[in-house]
Amino acid sequence: MINKQTSLDQRRKEFGIFCEKKACLYLSNHDYKIVEQRYRYKKGEIDIIAKKHNLLVFIEVKGRKNSNYGNSESFVDQTKEKIIIETAEAYIFLNDWNGDIRFDIIAIQGKFKNYKLLHFEDAFY
Repeated sequence: MINKQTSLDQRRKEFGIFCEKKACLYLSNHDYKIVEQRYRYKKGEIDIIAKKHNLLVFIEVKGRKNSNYGNSESFVDQTKEKIIIETAEAYIFLNDWNGDIRFDIIAIQGKFKNYKLLHFEDAFY
């Protein structure tokens, strides 16, 4: 018998992977080059790191199957922003990046076959 929590966790993981794949496809179709996925440093994780021309973009992907509890992008709070910024700073230092950077959110609302993707550029400012 499958534990209900395990099944729920698996579905959430699958939906998260789906959202990240759709975000990468969207970015690739808009002239971004994916540099890293699921970059981890200490407690932090950045879903996608991409380049567009001479700009390094750190992207948080947020997906929700419905908007009952708010839009996907509203789930990136100040604490999450701080962790992403600290993780980005580590990436910048470790990779000796000296160019411009930006923090974006890609929000995906809906289910696997019927979803809406929104790209919020410069989302932290």
